[in-house]
Amino acid sequence: MSLTRVFLGLGSNVEREKHLCAGLDALAGFLQGMNCSAVFESQPVGIKSGPFFNLVVSAKTDLPLAELSRRLKLIEADNGRYALDRKGLPLDIDVLFYGDLEGNFDGLILPRAEILKNAFVLWPLSLIAPDKVHSGVGKTLAQIWEEAQIDQVLAPAAFEWRGEQLTPAGMLLPL
Repeated sequence: MSLTRVFLGLGSNVEREKHLCAGLDALAGFLQGMNCSAVFESQPVGIKSGPFFNLVVSAKTDLPLAELSRRLKLIEADNGRYALDRKGLPLDIDVLFYGDLEGNFDGLILPRAEILKNAFVLWPLSLIAPDKVHSGVGKTLAQIWEEAQIDQVLAPAAFEWRGEQLTPAGMLLPL
């Protein structure tokens, strides 16, 4: 079976390090050639909550889109996303791109609209895949980020997963 390049957006605003690491560990169990962007701390958009940590993951999968989506929901559930008593958003994982698929797939619209709306998706995505062309815009992700007029506050955040710093020290603001 052939492999498809996917880009996933991850976010958390509750026990952020714990849930993002758990999500990355789970993804590493079935995705191949995983590459993580820098991690960004962002203010919430559309909800009242504490700040989020967000990142983008690039990887390859042999899973069909529906099965990938089902597994992402299970990972979210394992991290308390759908708990009745949950506070905030422990873990959110969204499919941003699945190969070159475009359109509505059982309610999953690709490429995901948040790519163009949210700095916490577009900035890390532009870093991890600067030359990827967004079919709906006809420009590379780096060009889209460079031209973006998104009024959101976010900054690179120190973050370690499996002993590796995901955010390069040069991106971090001095204390």
